[in-house]
Amino acid sequence: MRMPGRWWRHKSTPEKVETYTRWSFHFFAVMEFFSVGLTSVAPLGARLGGAVMLVVAVHAALCFVTVSRSVDWTRGRRPQPTGLLWTLGAATAAIAAAALVLAEHGPHREEVDTAAGGVFGVILIFGPGIIALGVRSRRRAFGLSGGFAAGTLVVALALGAPALTALFTALIVLIGGVFIAFTAVFSVWLLNSVYELDEARETRTRLAVAEERLRFGRDLHDVMGRNLAVIALKSELAVQLAQRGRPEAVSQMVEVQRLAQESQREVREVVRGYRKADLGAELAGAQGVLEAAGIACTIGGSPAAGLPPAVQSALGWVVREAATNVLRHGDARRCTVRLRVLEGLVVLSVENDGVREAAEESGSGPAGSGLAGLRERLSVIDGTLEAGPVGRGLFRLTAEIPLPSQSTPYGAVPAAAPQRPVSEVTS
Repeated sequence: MRMPGRWWRHKSTPEKVETYTRWSFHFFAVMEFFSVGLTSVAPLGARLGGAVMLVVAVHAALCFVTVSRSVDWTRGRRPQPTGLLWTLGAATAAIAAAALVLAEHGPHREEVDTAAGGVFGVILIFGPGIIALGVRSRRRAFGLSGGFAAGTLVVALALGAPALTALFTALIVLIGGVFIAFTAVFSVWLLNSVYELDEARETRTRLAVAEERLRFGRDLHDVMGRNLAVIALKSELAVQLAQRGRPEAVSQMVEVQRLAQESQREVREVVRGYRKADLGAELAGAQGVLEAAGIACTIGGSPAAGLPPAVQSALGWVVREAATNVLRHGDARRCTVRLRVLEGLVVLSVENDGVREAAEESGSGPAGSGLAGLRERLSVIDGTLEAGPVGRGLFRLTAEIPLPSQSTPYGAVPAAAPQRPVSEVTS
């Protein structure tokens, strides 16, 4: 019982929907064999019943293969199985016609009529419905059932069946075939929609990262573009003045030096603003993004207001990274964020379910490669970060930051720390 559960949890949501769709229609083929194939042996006898069972088994096998090939074609993994669809259609028509002939001209026993009627009805209902999986047009998919129903009416009348009986039989075939065809069409639509939603979620994540990079690049351009243009002009002027032996060249180079230092300061301000994150805004944003992706997000604990700015900024980055990785990894259905302010300590925990088996066994979980960056940010203010699985399918990320005393504020720590290069922003 352990292995099937692990195999199922390892799949993503679209893969689970695809597996469910595939095996639901496989079950139709299996049900066809056991409902009319295997049960025909007793009423028809060993020879005739064995022949009927073999014919139904062949049709069920064709249905089984058609389901696999059609679902693969729907997902673009193989070409449309046109030949297989025609083969299944021809086999369905031939078996149904043979069942009618057996019922009209075979041994005149009630058991034979019942068995032949069962084979006829089940074959004509399941066959067109499974063929509909491999048809692109919905109108054509439903038209298959109408065509088989019309053929049933013609063949029944040709074999001498009463008109009312033939019409009633065709109506049953039409209703059953349309129902299975509708199930096939709806299942294909649902499967494609789930895959498209999953791709849209991945695209949204990539667009968010790209937008942030563009914003940072735009800010750097606004800061550096004007200053570099002025520096270039003043440097050119200083060169010309120096070539002429003019003393004003020195003042121009002093101005260039001042502009360079000013540009360095402004770049540091941009980087510092880029690295700041408001904890309250990040909590609200994470809850909105996760719930939009269908993940129930609960935020509880102490309010974020009143915490030192450095603590809020660091924890804001923890929330941002944790929410991003919950979306990217695993198959979460719920996420719980809890903020606690204890005596001299702030604790933020983010817990989610839906961790895939491979990540759970490796201990990496949904945190990804961002753990190193988060630990680096927290270490500046003496914070710690722990992340790992805490149960079957559960992952928890916990950040702890000591609150500063009034005598040693956080503002004194960064002043003694060396300035970080601008290139680290893109890491």
